[in-house]
Amino acid sequence: MRRSTLVVFAFALAGGQAGAAGNPELGQQKAAVCMACHGPDGNSPALPEPAQPWPKLAGQVPEYIVKQIHDFKAGRRSNDQMSPQAQMIADADIADIAAFFAAQRVTPQEAAQKDLLARGEQIFLKGKGRPQVVAACIGCHGFNGVGNRDWSKLMAKPPALLAPAIGGQHANYLVRQLKAYRDGSRKNDPGKVMADIAGRLDENEVLAVAEYISTLGH
Repeated sequence: MRRSTLVVFAFALAGGQAGAAGNPELGQQKAAVCMACHGPDGNSPALPEPAQPWPKLAGQVPEYIVKQIHDFKAGRRSNDQMSPQAQMIADADIADIAAFFAAQRVTPQEAAQKDLLARGEQIFLKGKGRPQVVAACIGCHGFNGVGNRDWSKLMAKPPALLAPAIGGQHANYLVRQLKAYRDGSRKNDPGKVMADIAGRLDENEVLAVAEYISTLGH
């Protein structure tokens, strides 16, 4: 992927502005229902295939959690379990819930397919060359996949890329999301940045980069 096609963008919530920072202490109480799937500290349990894993929310960029909940509520993103759950979350509680999970530490997983790590590390750190050029994941998702932790500061000078934390995420969840971007069933990435990147990765590369990312802690 050419650097010129790596679109940077700003997202706006329903009112057109990023919301105020949430309160993690209040968020812990409000997130009680969320914990049933995502874990008490945001580290959801690993589920073997073919079960669909719940994503880890621990250490996630709070603004990204806010955006995803709003996208589920508005139908811009769809999931049989999460879409109806999102409808029950009051708008006033979203920032607090996001702040709680963002304050937790993600627990990376041990690689299940160690033979894929070298290729996955190469894609994450250096990208992929011709003919299907892909920019390095680290360029947007940061060292160890921490995401764009300075999003709230950068909002003063938009546009800026809202890249989620992906380090330590379940490998099979990452694989599902990359494939969803690739086949068009997930469409809530402004500028279609991830759709373009996922479309340039073959099956083995998707598995490899997901496996490597799952081992990263932050």
